Amino acid sequence: MTTSGDIEMSEPGPQQLFKAVRSERSVLILPHNDPDPDAIASAVALRHLLAETLSVDGYIAYKGIIGRAENKALVRYLDYPMRRLADADLSLSRPIALVDTQPGAGNNALPAESSAAIVLDHHPLREATATAGFADVRPDVGSTSTILTEYLRAVEVEPPLPLATALFYGIKTDTLGLVRGTSPADVAAYFYLRPLVDLEALVEIERAQVPIEYFQRLDAALHSARVYGDVVISFVGAMRRPDLAAEMADLLLRLKGIQWAICIGEYKGELVLSIRTRSQRPSAVRVVRAIIDERGAAGGHGSMAGGNVPLHGADPEEYAFLLGQRALEYLGVPTDRGGQPLTL
Repeated sequence: MTTSGDIEMSEPGPQQLFKAVRSERSVLILPHNDPDPDAIASAVALRHLLAETLSVDGYIAYKGIIGRAENKALVRYLDYPMRRLADADLSLSRPIALVDTQPGAGNNALPAESSAAIVLDHHPLREATATAGFADVRPDVGSTSTILTEYLRAVEVEPPLPLATALFYGIKTDTLGLVRGTSPADVAAYFYLRPLVDLEALVEIERAQVPIEYFQRLDAALHSARVYGDVVISFVGAMRRPDLAAEMADLLLRLKGIQWAICIGEYKGELVLSIRTRSQRPSAVRVVRAIIDERGAAGGHGSMAGGNVPLHGADPEEYAFLLGQRALEYLGVPTDRGGQPLTL
């Protein structure tokens, strides 16, 4: 279920995707829950591709929230192309497309009894994806936006300015500007899109203003952070949105000498765990799955991963400490001594 990075793509590719929905009038497009820039851009790109080539309407719906300031700015710039998922959306008899996620991943709204007509993703292949009518899953590619950019190029559909900007931003965020988990396909897509980007809008998106809660959680993350060798672990505390843990992990990974940043926060009765790494092995997704085990859901790829664990009444901070200790044990970092704090 993979393709090459070449624009002259072997199966699967756009024509095979079109066969999966050619006779349909509309498609429900589901990114993963709490969609990030890559998921948002990929969903909008798939909608544009289907409209331009097949005159098929794509309806984008998401579960969860869009909370990060940059993500909200991106959605505003794209003129609010997606809506909150309603029960009625899933009850309609129309095919479902998953982007930046897969069946069985635990982070999307695809019902367990349903099959996806289309799956486009860059995370590790899941067994349940075999039930999809069409799937293009490429774990070696840094972003799903890259895959959609290739599809647009393959059928000679140039993305309009807002979409090109969103796809470029999706690739940029998931690969840290082509320095994390990058493939030749990402590089090719990045530089194809670069002349088509609305640079002024991109700057506004990347510098979007953040609410006071961001700085409150940043203060909590810094005061609770402990450094164990090349690993930093932090408990963010109670969060109003689940992606705050990922934001803090992104920041802490910039600490000199750090290879692993693990941030944990509480959101709606669950612990949300986010991992960022500069290390090649083990992969971030392998670590988060080992930490969470059967306790909850986990997913991701080589350099970034996350998961959710129900608290079931447990003390959040104590449970977060336990997960942190499991992470250190898995990474082979001694746990007999307390970590070094970042603040006095």
